[in-house]
Amino acid sequence: MIAGSIFFEALMQVIITAIPDVLIFEPKVFGDDRGYFFESFRQDLFEQHVGHVAFVQDNESKSGYGVLRGLHFQKPPFTQSKLVRALYGSVLDVAVDLRLGSPWYGRHVSCLLDTERKRMLWVPKGFAHGFLVLSQEAVFAYKCDNYYTPSHDAGIRWNDPSLAVDWQLPPEVIRVSGKDAEQPAFSSVDTFAYEAFRQDKLYPRK
Repeated sequence: MIAGSIFFEALMQVIITAIPDVLIFEPKVFGDDRGYFFESFRQDLFEQHVGHVAFVQDNESKSGYGVLRGLHFQKPPFTQSKLVRALYGSVLDVAVDLRLGSPWYGRHVSCLLDTERKRMLWVPKGFAHGFLVLSQEAVFAYKCDNYYTPSHDAGIRWNDPSLAVDWQLPPEVIRVSGKDAEQPAFSSVDTFAYEAFRQDKLYPRK
């Protein structure tokens, strides 16, 4: 479900997905018999393609095969944008457009994130986010532009039929937390209006 344009920079490809506000950043990796090196983040490149974002919190999790975390978001005024990647292993990462009135409302982008290509996915405010571990285990990391606020933590059901997400694993092997198993339906979310959560309004360009 990835489609769109690709912008080539010296050390990074920027791929516009089927939902243009969701971007894939794929670094150029330099490797030899000693190991590898790559630039995982550049503020100037990021602002060129997204706008001004100030990250304030980094998170990391470790999960086993079949573990699904999501689909999560934070309610206003503590909404979060995330730049996510797999430090180890392989995950299927999913972003769902929650913005009422959006041309892509209810649609999603799914992207394989792994240690082979070292891709990162930009998930803006107004989207629910989740990932499923496809490898034996995975270490997952993400940068956030707002702090985690338990009182505004929210989510939608990972297997809501209206979303039609192909998680690429049979349901019987997928493991979710008790909280995620009881998340509400996608249709219950009316928190985000497209006009208030358009990319150009959220992330001004300098």
